[in-house]
Amino acid sequence: MLKKIALMTLMILSNVASAGQQIKIAVLVPEGTTWGNSLKNLSKEVEKVTRGEVSFKIYYGGVSGDEPDVLRKIRIGQLHGAIFTGKTLGDIYGDVRVMEIPFTFFEKQDKASSTLKKLTPQFNQGLKNKGFMNLGFYEVGQVYVVSTKKISTLNELKGIKIWSWEGDKLVEAMIQSLQLVSVPLAIPDVLSSLSTGIIDAAYAPPLAILALQWQTKVKYLVDFPSAFSIGALLVSDKIWSKIKPEHQKIINDLSRKYVSDANQKSVAENNQAREQLKKAGIQFVSFPAEDYKKAAAARETVISKIKESYISSKIIQTLDQETK
Repeated sequence: MLKKIALMTLMILSNVASAGQQIKIAVLVPEGTTWGNSLKNLSKEVEKVTRGEVSFKIYYGGVSGDEPDVLRKIRIGQLHGAIFTGKTLGDIYGDVRVMEIPFTFFEKQDKASSTLKKLTPQFNQGLKNKGFMNLGFYEVGQVYVVSTKKISTLNELKGIKIWSWEGDKLVEAMIQSLQLVSVPLAIPDVLSSLSTGIIDAAYAPPLAILALQWQTKVKYLVDFPSAFSIGALLVSDKIWSKIKPEHQKIINDLSRKYVSDANQKSVAENNQAREQLKKAGIQFVSFPAEDYKKAAAARETVISKIKESYISSKIIQTLDQETK
């Protein structure tokens, strides 16, 4: 009898051990995309190297809701992490969005990447103070405005009805500075709104423009990068603290590997997407050289609207030093 009890106990303990620690991650990107593949490969290798003691359960394609929904679910423990971008990332820690201040990098993709790497330790500490472990920054890419109307100068943007994320303080500041007309919409509504004239324009990296099929409703792309967009793979400290230190190191090392690989592919894919947009008949419109100075002035106006209330003066000063 005692032998049977001992055997059953060993079996129960074995099952508990084999179950391990599962980290539930929600992402908007579909399975099979660069980011989706990055997460899948990371998950497989983490589970292999930790011998099943740590695994990821990934919910693709927004099945867990949009980013604000996911953040709420993490707060109450239903989920453990996500790839957050833009507004939601800023809702967690505003200083991270210093990278997305308009007209900072223009066409300088390499400069944006190197600046992000230099500022990552500061961002990671700030995110940790907010209860999140950052497993890596994804470089979403340079953001372009696409429009149903031809826009040949920065001044011609005035009065353009442009889609915006509702409640995005940084985008609101940019829209005010450029005197655009903000039309808050959910992303799925942008395509039909471009078709019906509810909006004249929207903004995204080239790869996202294709993925969202906006090229079917617009005629022009303003070849004047307005911002550099990023995302972050965040895991709640509540779950992270339950993982063994040696496994934390494994996850960190593997995350850097797979996120770096995804970022390299993202650059290539965005460049390919630009060519596909041209082949689709989208006309690329360049702004005159003097508009770079006007854009720099608009950037200062944006900063004046969000400094301290959203992004700290200290991190803005650090960014400016890095980008001189």
